[in-house]
Amino acid sequence: MERLFLAAGALLAGLGVAAGAFGAHALEASVSPDRLQTFETAVRYQMYHALALLLLGVMPASGVELGALGTTAGVCFTGGVVIFSGSLYLLVLTDTPWLGAVTPLGGAAFLAGWAALLLAVIRSV
Repeated sequence: MERLFLAAGALLAGLGVAAGAFGAHALEASVSPDRLQTFETAVRYQMYHALALLLLGVMPASGVELGALGTTAGVCFTGGVVIFSGSLYLLVLTDTPWLGAVTPLGGAAFLAGWAALLLAVIRSV
């Protein structure tokens, strides 16, 4: 799973950089400042969790075995990016406000991922 998390983290980080550039250069003139801020929030959380996936990928090499809880954390982080950031990207790009109601599900996935990672680390000590 470590390689999968490293690959997912690298992919999501690269896409986050691309999305950030798109938001800064292409969206700035076409969406409201509030919508641009929403887009930036999506990029920021995507990048945080891309880095978290990279961390999950390297932790076993440092002697921290995370087991099934580590896998759970990675799945939650990845799903959280898709749901949280994805819903915000779509909200901004399609001007579909009801998508904002989906976003908290991604936030819940992020929280579950961090809780799983915490438990994994505690159990590995």
